[in-house]
Amino acid sequence: MSRTIITGTGSYIPPVVQSNNDFAKHVFYADNQEPLPTPPGVVVEKFKQITGIEERRYTTDELNTSDIGAIAAQKAVADSGIDPEELDQLIVAHNFGNVIKHTIQTDAVPSLACLIKHALGIRNPNCVAYDILFGCPGWVQGVIQADAFFKAGIAKKALVVGAETLSRVIDMYDRDSMIFSDGAGAAVLEYKDSSENGPGILSAAVQTHSLDEVEYINMGQSFYPGSDPRVRYIKMKGRKVYEYAMKYVPAAMKDCLDKSGVSIQDLKKVFIHQANEKMDEGIIKRLYQLYGIANPPEYVMPMSIHWLGNSSVATIPTLYDLVRKEQVTHHQLLPGDVILFASVGAGMNINAVCYRT
Repeated sequence: MSRTIITGTGSYIPPVVQSNNDFAKHVFYADNQEPLPTPPGVVVEKFKQITGIEERRYTTDELNTSDIGAIAAQKAVADSGIDPEELDQLIVAHNFGNVIKHTIQTDAVPSLACLIKHALGIRNPNCVAYDILFGCPGWVQGVIQADAFFKAGIAKKALVVGAETLSRVIDMYDRDSMIFSDGAGAAVLEYKDSSENGPGILSAAVQTHSLDEVEYINMGQSFYPGSDPRVRYIKMKGRKVYEYAMKYVPAAMKDCLDKSGVSIQDLKKVFIHQANEKMDEGIIKRLYQLYGIANPPEYVMPMSIHWLGNSSVATIPTLYDLVRKEQVTHHQLLPGDVILFASVGAGMNINAVCYRT
């Protein structure tokens, strides 16, 4: 049989460290444009307790989303050892395109995928480059799409990139601005021969809820009084997102794992979108409870949010690259390990992929 196998990974870790102390000097406002009564230092400390974020990474001024995506992509191609001219698909997940530093206008023409193909110097016109917008689950959705193209006989090799510079679309007067960061991750996928117990994608699950949920993460005016209403920033209804994720994500992950035929006891790692430490821990706990297991095993969920923050589509491929290359304490992957990729984000969208290394 043939399966979709990840043969190379790469990531870009931005060099600019933005610590929680940097935000302790801010004056935060509520959505009614009134100052929060809580002192900024207390706001920051409570934020850390809930999200687990101590610092986050921003890229340098001269680099855009497509630039950092190209860096991660180049590393993934080199790691796989393929000739990039053999790529059939170049899929780039993002949400805001290129946002030039000190502006709020997004630029997605040409597509980021075309810009990354250009940066990699790929001449082959049959390497089809395109972007996908799927909220934070975008990179996982790119993997699912590549797998579908492989199974349809349309492609055999794909490069899937997730890149974002969220630091350029945040409202610094909104405490949620402390969540977001910049980053890029990429993987080369190939459709190759595999055995019944061999490597590759085993199953996937995807859902979209777009009734009331469509408003949970969107674009809106700054919370600062007198701000220009024409300038819009990423906004999030944190409580709604949390409740949504806790209700739907564990069930989608279980659906994915059940489709694979793999026992929960054989699941070695869960690479979940690095959105919020407490939320991610709650999702994993509820997943195991759906199987009648009170608590997840230790070290089943690697985390990078503490020092990288939430870089949206980049969190999972970056974390997977770091663990795959043994750069995360207490976490490593061995041949034959079964893992889950899972994400949730604007849309609202949910997806999961079960994969054997």
